[in-house]
Amino acid sequence: MPDPGAPLPSGGPAGADPTPESEFTEGAAESSAPGPVPSAAPLPTGETDEETPETPAAAPKPPAPRPTFKFSTFIIVFLGLLGLLMLIEANTRNAIATSLGISAASGGPLYSLIGFSSTHLLATMAVAGAIEMIVTAFAYNYTTDWIKAAKVQKWSGAFRKVQMEAIRSGKKDRIAALRPHQDRITRLSSEVTIAQFKGMAITYFMLILMYTWIGLVIENASVQAQTISLGGGSLHLLNPVLSGLPIPWWFLIFSLYTVPFSLVFRRILKYYWVRRYAAEHQISPVVPRPQATGSAA
Repeated sequence: MPDPGAPLPSGGPAGADPTPESEFTEGAAESSAPGPVPSAAPLPTGETDEETPETPAAAPKPPAPRPTFKFSTFIIVFLGLLGLLMLIEANTRNAIATSLGISAASGGPLYSLIGFSSTHLLATMAVAGAIEMIVTAFAYNYTTDWIKAAKVQKWSGAFRKVQMEAIRSGKKDRIAALRPHQDRITRLSSEVTIAQFKGMAITYFMLILMYTWIGLVIENASVQAQTISLGGGSLHLLNPVLSGLPIPWWFLIFSLYTVPFSLVFRRILKYYWVRRYAAEHQISPVVPRPQATGSAA
């Protein structure tokens, strides 16, 4: 027997059919019960609650390597800029050359070494030309990869023949197929050219320095020392080669000294560089075989 003091259900008297209001209240009571809390994140596109596979995040690109400081490159650039400044500014050019010594009164390391008290100017010019060409030959030998330069020259000649044949054929696919090879040869050629420019910067500096120093030494020498005997006649080194031209005789003589020295020193250093490269990479030189003469029987 039911307890008369028990409270009636919220939907009405006992035995009554549940009404929509009672169903609503019961649903609310059930929803208030503890359970899994729905996520506040929005549903993915497509109006579905199914999870989509997440794409992996792209790996961050490694930072570019920082350029390393090279003392040799700094010296080459510095000498190249200093040579350009010496070419423009006559005071700077003369000041640097004077610091090497231009007379017995001024002194200086280079004058004390090869000045000969300004009594043998031809010998001074010869030794100065040799020193200039030795320094420039070492600079070219240090900055130039002779093997790479020879390979690039050989590849460029072979590629030029193939490219001309492709252009004559008129086939665009053949020309397009050669573009990657052309880009590579262009890149290698630029690397060889840049290496040659590095040696040229040192050559440029030494050229301006030595010519300026020789000119100042001859100007500060006595008139008797400036006059030399050639072929039974006398020649004043400061006189122009031709009337009206600003080229004195000493400039022409000093140039004749430097040209053969340059050819000899560069040839010798290149020969020893190639031999050392062959020894390090265990490359035996190939002696060309003499061609057979006559016809086979």
